Amino acid sequence: MSDTVALVTGATRGIGRQVAADLAARGFTVVVSGRDAAAALATAAELSDRGEVRALGLGLDVADVRAVAAVPAAVRDVTGRLDVLVNNAAAFVDWTEVASAADLDVAREVMDTNLFGAWRMVQALLPMLRESPHPRVVNVSSGGGSHGDEQFGLTRRGGAAASYGISKAALNALTATLAAELPGTGVLVNAVCPGLTATWPGAEQMGARPVEEGAASVVAAVVLPDGGPSGAFLRDGHPIPW
Repeated sequence: MSDTVALVTGATRGIGRQVAADLAARGFTVVVSGRDAAAALATAAELSDRGEVRALGLGLDVADVRAVAAVPAAVRDVTGRLDVLVNNAAAFVDWTEVASAADLDVAREVMDTNLFGAWRMVQALLPMLRESPHPRVVNVSSGGGSHGDEQFGLTRRGGAAASYGISKAALNALTATLAAELPGTGVLVNAVCPGLTATWPGAEQMGARPVEEGAASVVAAVVLPDGGPSGAFLRDGHPIPW
């Protein structure tokens, strides 16, 4: 994998950071990005003992149209190519939010990151990905945006965290739609639920699994072989319903 380049958004902490570390350990050249360019640089330096990890060199808020437009040139400056895009950056809401009383300005911000942010990144980087012999797009989603998650699915939370769940359901739909557009191109586009992962204090008490396990679920989609599934919703390498 030493000639494979992956860009991970939201990579300065949590699952994104662990995905970057895991891919670097596998021999990928990893480009980390985050809203804070200094934090991305620090993350790249901290993870450099795992392998070739570099920072994008600019602060990347995926909800910022101008910032995303600058990404292709920045990637070419840093690595000259791109094989894998991991759309991990995400926005969250208070768990108590319900659709009937949601602040729609806040909901729009969530959608602008979780759905349109990933959509912007794909549009911006798809031309570069098409140059790769093994292109992959992995959208980090959630069982909270599915009907198949028995614990946190759309109908299992009593309507809580409404805009987050709706945004992830839309991200799953985007994934399936992109995959339907790209058969025969070699571009595999999949969504991944990392499972309830301990990315905030107290998560373990809710039954969350370690960050390493959630990240491994994402990495499994990155390393799918040519001809592997596309348009799927996966957890730990296996399809789950949504």
